[in-house]
Amino acid sequence: MFNPEILRWGWLVVALTFFLAEVFTAGFVLAAFGVGALAAALVAFLGLGIDWQLVLFVLVSVVAIAYSRRFAERITGPQAEGVGVDRVLGKRAVVLEIIDPIAASGRVRVDREEWRAQSANDEIFPVNAIVEIVRVEGTRLIVRRGE
Repeated sequence: MFNPEILRWGWLVVALTFFLAEVFTAGFVLAAFGVGALAAALVAFLGLGIDWQLVLFVLVSVVAIAYSRRFAERITGPQAEGVGVDRVLGKRAVVLEIIDPIAASGRVRVDREEWRAQSANDEIFPVNAIVEIVRVEGTRLIVRRGE
């Protein structure tokens, strides 16, 4: 019914397709199906039927998906907390220029950086007041009264 020669090389083409697609996608999932297709190709080259090839493709793919998550976590390692602008969230800042929602003015210093700022609840903050950063919108820090 199925030409064994076509099946053998077909599985290899399918595996190569999954591996190439993995390069252009995020998530590290398609490679697991590529491994499953390689296992099916091996069984096809050993002369086993299409039933065995399909079963092995599914089983190896499922196992590879299960283990790929652990592998990816081990390779990437722990992620640093507070990367980018998120590093200022929850920190305290000193008001350098009065924060006034009507005048649309406000500037604060966080650590050694100066940022434009606005009040989270339309409150006015005088110079040298201590505020807490609650979120970032674009290039502005949204602040509230420091506790």
